[in-house]
Amino acid sequence: MLSLKDIKNLEKSKKARDEQGLFITEGIKLFMEAPPSDIVCVVTTARFAAEHPEAIARIPARADAVTDLREDRFAGLSDTRSPQGVLTVQRRTAFDREAVLGGKAPLILFLENLQDPGNAGTILRTAEAAGVDAVFLLEGSVDMYNPKTIRSTMGSIFRVPHFYEPDTAAFLAELKDRKIRSYAAHLGGNMDYTDPDYSVGTAFLIGNESRGLTDTAAACADTLVRIPMAGKVESLNAAMAAGILMFEAGRQRRTGR
Repeated sequence: MLSLKDIKNLEKSKKARDEQGLFITEGIKLFMEAPPSDIVCVVTTARFAAEHPEAIARIPARADAVTDLREDRFAGLSDTRSPQGVLTVQRRTAFDREAVLGGKAPLILFLENLQDPGNAGTILRTAEAAGVDAVFLLEGSVDMYNPKTIRSTMGSIFRVPHFYEPDTAAFLAELKDRKIRSYAAHLGGNMDYTDPDYSVGTAFLIGNESRGLTDTAAACADTLVRIPMAGKVESLNAAMAAGILMFEAGRQRRTGR
């Protein structure tokens, strides 16, 4: 069984999470939505166990469980200011990259050098709502298993396939080979984002929060698209821009343009 020290280390250390293939979730919503087969360990306070018998009954028999931890010791484990009293250790879901890219007209998102955990979590949650098939991230981008990212996904971390890619140019070249068109959200875009046909295989490229996409990504993309903006606003938050593009693609696919 994992010790409390082991759990705290998983919460704080990306290296530990990567090496062990485990991550931490907190709160009853994430616990109730987690795939039971991936639950390794559950820790709750005695008060949580008494108030939520339905949650305690959901703990898999093979999982380790501590259901009577003192409030102060649980607070020491928690990454939140107001812990709900339940924490789980999860295995990462094994998603199938080929099933996504080899599917019919996949709709995907590629995040290049995104660094903010809250943005990444919000994007993953929005991707699920918009019907996106998968989110790809350039290696070195934000850790999708950072506790703040996990909370921001509101459970989408369990359901939306996500993968890390080692090289932007190589990934975009692979998309071309697979007949998946890539659209870069870019201030220098020569086409409004509503103009292209996203009913075919489509990839949206979103860059770093402050610097945007690299020149490599912009040069490799099939099309640079812009989101028209009024006033003196020069750019949008990465999660907002991604959401606008994803929902436009979803709208086209629902309505046939």
